[in-house]
Amino acid sequence: MTQAASPAPIQSALLKDAAGDAILHGYFTRQGGVSDGIYRGLNVGLGSNDEREKVQENRRRVADWFKLPLERLATVHQVHSPDVVVVDKNYDGSRPAADALVTATPGIALGVLAADCGPILFADPENGVIGAAHAGWKGALTGVLENTIDAMVRLGAKREAIVACLGPSISQASYEVGPEFVERFVAQDPSYERYFVSSGKPEHAMFDLPALTVDRLHAAGVQAESLGLCTYPDTDRFFSYRRTTHNKEPDYGRQISAIAIREI
Repeated sequence: MTQAASPAPIQSALLKDAAGDAILHGYFTRQGGVSDGIYRGLNVGLGSNDEREKVQENRRRVADWFKLPLERLATVHQVHSPDVVVVDKNYDGSRPAADALVTATPGIALGVLAADCGPILFADPENGVIGAAHAGWKGALTGVLENTIDAMVRLGAKREAIVACLGPSISQASYEVGPEFVERFVAQDPSYERYFVSSGKPEHAMFDLPALTVDRLHAAGVQAESLGLCTYPDTDRFFSYRRTTHNKEPDYGRQISAIAIREI
């Protein structure tokens, strides 16, 4: 197995300041993995065509950063839904079809994968509840963020104590969409027109998914920030589905963002 530097995830100042050492989190980049070729680095995508042994080793390295065994890294089979699953001490390694996870159980890392969509990590350090959500345009529009917060509240979190951060995702400068896309958003809420600016191409626009995400988090009553990092232009650090499509590459890797309550 190829040797590589250890993963060195990016962290949110908001989450770190709020949670201290009680909760660990990281927005992992391509750094520190064993995959090569178009998957170079820390590809954790089980749905990619990368060698499964390498993907599992990359996932093990992520779990090891949390000082946890691989079987305590919980992820879901992401389907661009608003659905959330609760993970507890009986977690068995399954990956149900959903796009967010929540837990109040220490010693389990909740992870969401992304390659342009928004990875959002949540924490209520006062009440010991965490969450992770994958929000592309469809998930953000249909309520995965609000559903994650609601699920945390049912586990004992207090809405006003929750902090959330959007990790590396595609920015408005790299996200061109067609007229039917804009119409879908404006039909749901006319004020959503503010998330689009002209692309310079007739009937096309540039979409600000990060702004929509953070605004919806604020509207849901939680403190929120964005790391302000765009996946599309940063080939050294991030995988990008849209970049892969534009480059006519056959497949793409996924990075992971994860959070865990420390075991006492």
